[in-house]
Amino acid sequence: MTGNQKLAFRVKAWQKLCAVVLVSCISVGSLSAVAGPGEKAPERKSSEGLQADRIIFRGGILINGEGAPARGPVDILIEKGRIKNIRSVGYPGVPIKEQGRLKAKPGDVEIDIEGQFVLPGFVDMHGHIGGSTDGVPAEYVFKLWLGHGITTIREPGSFNGLDWVLEHKRRSEKNTIVAPRIVPYVGFGMGHKGPIYTAKQAREWVQLIASKGAKGIKFFGATPKVMAAALDEAKKQGLRTMMHHAQLNVMSMSALDSARLGLTTMEHWYGLPEALFEDKTIQHYPANYNYNNEQHRFAEAGKLWNQATDIGSEHWQQVRDELISLDFTLNPTMTIYEASRDLMRERQAIWHEEYTLPVLWKFFEPSRYAHGSYWFDWTTADEINWKNNFKKWMTFLNDYKNHGGRVTTGSDSGYIYKIFGFGYIRELELLQEAGFHPLEVIQSATLNGAEALGMEDEIGSISIGKRADLIISTENPLHNFKVLYGTGHYKLDDNNQPTRVKGLRFTVKDGIVYDSQQLLKDVREIVKDAKNSK
Repeated sequence: MTGNQKLAFRVKAWQKLCAVVLVSCISVGSLSAVAGPGEKAPERKSSEGLQADRIIFRGGILINGEGAPARGPVDILIEKGRIKNIRSVGYPGVPIKEQGRLKAKPGDVEIDIEGQFVLPGFVDMHGHIGGSTDGVPAEYVFKLWLGHGITTIREPGSFNGLDWVLEHKRRSEKNTIVAPRIVPYVGFGMGHKGPIYTAKQAREWVQLIASKGAKGIKFFGATPKVMAAALDEAKKQGLRTMMHHAQLNVMSMSALDSARLGLTTMEHWYGLPEALFEDKTIQHYPANYNYNNEQHRFAEAGKLWNQATDIGSEHWQQVRDELISLDFTLNPTMTIYEASRDLMRERQAIWHEEYTLPVLWKFFEPSRYAHGSYWFDWTTADEINWKNNFKKWMTFLNDYKNHGGRVTTGSDSGYIYKIFGFGYIRELELLQEAGFHPLEVIQSATLNGAEALGMEDEIGSISIGKRADLIISTENPLHNFKVLYGTGHYKLDDNNQPTRVKGLRFTVKDGIVYDSQQLLKDVREIVKDAKNSK
């Protein structure tokens, strides 16, 4: 074989394996999908969402997403979908005096939220619309997201097909469907006629997806020259980039390598421990390891952080500081790996009964044919390895944040027992476990995501002039993020009775006020109907 033939052969082999790691790779003539998309989102009904030219929220406690402590009571004026004014109207514990309040005009809608908490809408930086499971209806996913306060999602890969995703993006922008804002990224090589193995092919493909309306690219790995060309062209086209550094290519492209070439965001954590290796260049794989064996893949991944340099070592600091200097964003999605450290917890989560579609549950169950269904013989030792993996991973994330690095919040729900919305709230808890103060968690979930998307002038914090994307909670999430779960927080009430406290009241997107609990009720009905139709 010539050198080019060998390269083409390796790329073809890699593309065959893409299906295992869920790259939307091989289709001829169109940017098509791996999963069969479910039903498209229906048109928004007149009863769904309150919309008015001017809406005033009265007396809320503001958590603005910029790291500032809570303050209130405040009145917030929304005009034509944007925040027009924010006014402090008194002090906690005493009645609000009317003379200091924002004045209403005839026709204004006024909503009393005195004593309730107002946060920016959440940004899910890893939100697959349906994951890779056939037939998940868009309405189910969108209402779970909005019902948990997620008003913007970055779609990493457009596995349902770019045209399908772009259609929903446009409909969401017009608010003709009940859905969060959609920022579509495309899996690298998706729709190309054959493998991409030259710089010229890479640049042409990037130009094509930019012309179609994609906002970014998701990479899993490629040769250095192809990655360099694609990243350079993406920058020229104004596209942002993200990467799951798959083990098949991480030897030649660690997270630090890709950041130096211009990658803007890394997903999960693959590629980061490899950048932190000191006594090796390749992970210590056992002799019988086979990447296509999902249990091999995830079991050995659970040993990877232990092979990285020591916490706080000179090499640790050098990698951390260079990534920060490159303005590199970490989007960890810790939640999607949590079953690896406690499988029983994830399988028995209380929301599965009412919120998990049968088709998703089947996809989650152990199978040698499904990605992330790697429970062939998951042991105590495997879980302990992953617990230790999390400790060092979390330490790096907290250290990165403390030295000025950007950490965002994503869920990757739709895989490994994670349900849309619920997985995102769990990620907030895991960031707190990593050492983030609750205010830092909120900033990660809001403003940091907006900055990583280049949308910080529009969304990400509660600030005059920005889009009115808000969450209203009757309970204080800074005290307990569990109140944001759709199933609420389990506690003992004042009458010594066990109860569930549900904090979510309203989700506001582009100034449209949705009843969060009604959205969740709609989802329960979708799941109930799916079970009855089996």
